[in-house]
Amino acid sequence: MSVVRTQGSCVAIRSLSPSSSINRCSHGSATSDAATCGTPAWIGKGLTCVCFKRKGAYERICINLTPLQEERLKRLKHRMKVYFDGSRPDHQEALRALWSATYPGQELQGLISDQWKEMGWQGRDPSTDFRGAGFISLENLLFFAKTFSTSFQRLLKKQGGKRAAWEYPFAVAGVNITFMIMQMLDLDASKPRTFIRSVFLQMLSENEWAFDLLYCVAFMVMDKQWLERNATYMEFNDVLKSTRAQLERELLMDDVLRIEDMPSYSLLC
Repeated sequence: MSVVRTQGSCVAIRSLSPSSSINRCSHGSATSDAATCGTPAWIGKGLTCVCFKRKGAYERICINLTPLQEERLKRLKHRMKVYFDGSRPDHQEALRALWSATYPGQELQGLISDQWKEMGWQGRDPSTDFRGAGFISLENLLFFAKTFSTSFQRLLKKQGGKRAAWEYPFAVAGVNITFMIMQMLDLDASKPRTFIRSVFLQMLSENEWAFDLLYCVAFMVMDKQWLERNATYMEFNDVLKSTRAQLERELLMDDVLRIEDMPSYSLLC
């Protein structure tokens, strides 16, 4: 990452692929530690400017979103707004698909069943656990189960490492991870407030499934930190916070231009 730092002024930072247009911008003197500088958020059509203060100096990035980025961002934001509806046939089918991918060959007795507790839902009806993150959290779990089945099964069965007597519930943890990533990326903000968002938008242009891939990485990082801390269920929120911090550090590394470039991506198999 190429960064020019000055007191009271900043220029565009980080070299991204040619698919994004990077614009130089200036910043007058400021004393606020606010995440954005000035009022610009979307200038013209899709110009994102982010300026934040770090170690007494300002850093700023301006990205003119391409039509592809705008379209993929629109789709992702739509996915994030869909609530889980147990009466919708497609949502019911997604639940059945998750069961089949999780327990191949094991028949599901019903969408409301004690069997769901095996996966780490809080009760017999998993639909009640989607309220925090919506349908996309189910899509994330299903993507993980189908794309990285070995890693998915290892976390589901709590294999590897010294496990606590009171472990985190797998499925509910997955819903919380989706919600954490949504907060971290801040995609619904009226104006960009973090570097993370701008970097992720570039990754989204490289891969439409960047959010889902980041979810899989996050789940692996969370479990790794869980084991390293010898954590118990009461420490889950602390582990989730440290997971977010680790993801943010990796996303801002110089040579990380895709989710697949993140060091923790190697945890997946």
